Amino acid sequence: QVQLVESGGGLVQPGGSLRLSCAASGSIFSLNSMGWFRQAPGKPRELVATISSGGRTAYADSVKGRFTISRDNAKNTVYLQMNGLKPEDTAAYYCHAARVAGLKVQYDYWGQGSQVTVSS
Repeated sequence: QVQLVESGGGLVQPGGSLRLSCAASGSIFSLNSMGWFRQAPGKPRELVATISSGGRTAYADSVKGRFTISRDNAKNTVYLQMNGLKPEDTAAYYCHAARVAGLKVQYDYWGQGSQVTVSS
């Protein structure tokens, strides 16, 4: 079993920054992909960014150039640095960890969610 504990959400003004953290524990040795999804009220959950065990990253077009995903393998922690935040970034952000083979997710885990609100 894998546990994902998120921290770092909150309220920020437009143009501001926040950093989300996700600490993984448990049977994490088989996981090869971690990332962040978000879900705004009334909308489906969407991918924000992913990072592979080898450090390869991918981003949603809506956050490219503003958000940066990174990982500290020694701490089993993934970060999402969010700069230039916009009101449309307001959502619950979920940490995600998975075992991926090819294009298929074999199994995955989710964090509890961390609210990010961008408002003046």
